[in-house]
Amino acid sequence: MFDITMLIVPFFISLGLTPLIKKYSVIAKTYAKENERTIHHGKISRIGGVAIYVSFIISMALFVKADMAVNGMILGGSLMFFAGLIDDLIDMKPLVKLAFEVCAAFILVAFGVGVDVLRLPFGITIDSIALSIVFTIIWIVGITNAVNLIDGLDGLCGGMSVVIFVVIGCIAIVERRMDITIITFLLAASTFGFLVYNAHPASIFMGDCGSLFLGFMISAISLLGFKSSTIVTLALPMLLLMLPIIDTLSAILRRTLKGRKFLEADKSHIHHLLMKQFGHRNTVIIMCGITTLFGFSAFVYMLNEMFGLLAIMIILLAVEIFIEKSAMISEHFHPILGICRRGLNRIKLITKIIKEHKEKKSAK
Repeated sequence: MFDITMLIVPFFISLGLTPLIKKYSVIAKTYAKENERTIHHGKISRIGGVAIYVSFIISMALFVKADMAVNGMILGGSLMFFAGLIDDLIDMKPLVKLAFEVCAAFILVAFGVGVDVLRLPFGITIDSIALSIVFTIIWIVGITNAVNLIDGLDGLCGGMSVVIFVVIGCIAIVERRMDITIITFLLAASTFGFLVYNAHPASIFMGDCGSLFLGFMISAISLLGFKSSTIVTLALPMLLLMLPIIDTLSAILRRTLKGRKFLEADKSHIHHLLMKQFGHRNTVIIMCGITTLFGFSAFVYMLNEMFGLLAIMIILLAVEIFIEKSAMISEHFHPILGICRRGLNRIKLITKIIKEHKEKKSAK
């Protein structure tokens, strides 16, 4: 049974731990490095994710009776947290980090969390253990990295994660999965306590230990909560993660077209482009707002599939137009705008022909 103390306890643990971590960072010199991609200045701690992780683990011990699946999720999440913490302290190579992500995914699979059967459109069903394991690992690694990539502005990763956890928790209430509701709300409260210090202008960053942990937990919970429905209902949590997913795919395509490694960082992510136009704080609000809209469209879809799909397509179209106009992938990548321009040109040409025909007819 859900109780309000399940929100209060993790929030205040995180709220109280974060200043202590800031003080420790001064002693340990665990500061975020400044380079051509960063937007911060000064010595700011980059291990704030410790507060989120510790708060969540303590709250889980107090409020949740863990089963095998939950234990696997905690073990995998802990591995991602410590891998991220090592990266925050000594800068781990991208391939080593990827190896840790795959190991965490295998832990989850070993504890029975994953997609059992892949049900594709047109009644196609794939009941293969090997393919299910591969899909689960790709899902976990992909979502974990997608969330990690959006940790570029003050409060962005934390704010979007809170929205995602709350929406998944509410969907779980509708699906009568109180276990998922409690876990997601514990994570949301733990993250929100940290956000008090991470909101712009941030006095502490969550670092990879925080973003990798949150990304893994989002991917694991979506599998834990919607496991039996596979591809169709996995679309619901995917909606909540649509911005980081689009950002990740765009980054891979952009870097590939430029002949760069897809793991190489740059400043052409969605949040960087939005910040140039709307500023730091407004960009975070906009991206959290779009994530909320995707979450709302998920609820609409549950009530009415047609209206839900219409809402999803409108939001996706708006995001696609922004990507094309901002040249996020390439200056030459504009399929939707190109179709619109060609359509307008044809309308103008037809209008011109009709006009000339009328003028010739009137002249006779």
